[in-house]
Amino acid sequence: MNNSITTSNQAIVGGVASTDHEILTVIDVAQFLRVPKSTVYKLARQGELPASKIGKHWRFLRHDLNQWMHSRSSQG
Repeated sequence: MNNSITTSNQAIVGGVASTDHEILTVIDVAQFLRVPKSTVYKLARQGELPASKIGKHWRFLRHDLNQWMHSRSSQG
């Protein structure tokens, strides 16, 4: 049985809410984009990937990553 309920900007999977404004770690982003962590660090450092650095840790908003992916796919 599928335990997922999806709304316009929120999904509930296994009882945990996941929204567009969810904060992701480097590991989360690497899994989401299916690239190595080193690629995520490189793109974040270069300012190509929308990210914020908090202390020495990079953090990402799922919404920003979705927009970034859509803008890259529309560039052709």
